[in-house]
Amino acid sequence: MKKMLLFMMLGLLSTSLFAYSDLDMDGVDDSIDQCPNTPLTDLVDINGCTKKMLISPHHYDIIVGANYTGFNYASLNKTDTYSSSLQVDYYYKQFSLQASTSYYKTDGNGYSENGMNDSFIGASYQFKPTKSLSFRLGAGALLPTYNTSLNNNNTDYTTSANISYTQGKANIFGGYNYTMINDDDIAGTVAYQNTNAFSGGLGYYLTNKLYISGAYNTADSIYVGIEKIRTVSAYGYYSINTHWFSTFSYAYGLSDSASDNATSIKLGYYF
Repeated sequence: MKKMLLFMMLGLLSTSLFAYSDLDMDGVDDSIDQCPNTPLTDLVDINGCTKKMLISPHHYDIIVGANYTGFNYASLNKTDTYSSSLQVDYYYKQFSLQASTSYYKTDGNGYSENGMNDSFIGASYQFKPTKSLSFRLGAGALLPTYNTSLNNNNTDYTTSANISYTQGKANIFGGYNYTMINDDDIAGTVAYQNTNAFSGGLGYYLTNKLYISGAYNTADSIYVGIEKIRTVSAYGYYSINTHWFSTFSYAYGLSDSASDNATSIKLGYYF
């Protein structure tokens, strides 16, 4: 009789255990969960709906960089330009803001110059219709912090559209950028024009931490009568840990109007 009671109790216990189901592991039974598939990072109410996000949707990063550009256009002396850059980004879900600036020093044969490059502020929004496909639209302004004698003293405006498709560890991407140049022409010396830029390439995730890509890029010069700027480039991103990351890029000029070589290495902190 005692054995019979024991088996009945075990049967009732096992039935109650197997009847309980909580697929999103929020502590609310699926049979009464009004918000299934809530993230593990959310604190839920008695109905299983998000009451508080334990991880903030607001994120930031700060990126510092060192850059080199070598230029040897046929009509000019060879010049070497070194610059240091600072970039700050703000992210909220699919929306982001960006601000960046840099300080340069250029040396050539009998020529030397230093100062601020133009600074940039902008915003972008990413659409993800599927897990593999994403679109990013952006707009921004180039602030005239670069001081020259060629009337580069007005704010320019830029818009961009980018697409990326990822399958497994590989992805294909492309982009378009339009810049409205508002600088004033100098009669008989220089005339400015709005520019179009296109890029496309392939990328691959070698590991969960390391991503590399290669791209072809073409852009109009801001100066009327100058051939298009064409380059091929390589890019790498490495995630050091949860917060720290680094990037590397190299571009090789295919046209006389492009820099012969351009390299950049950056270190960022994400929080």
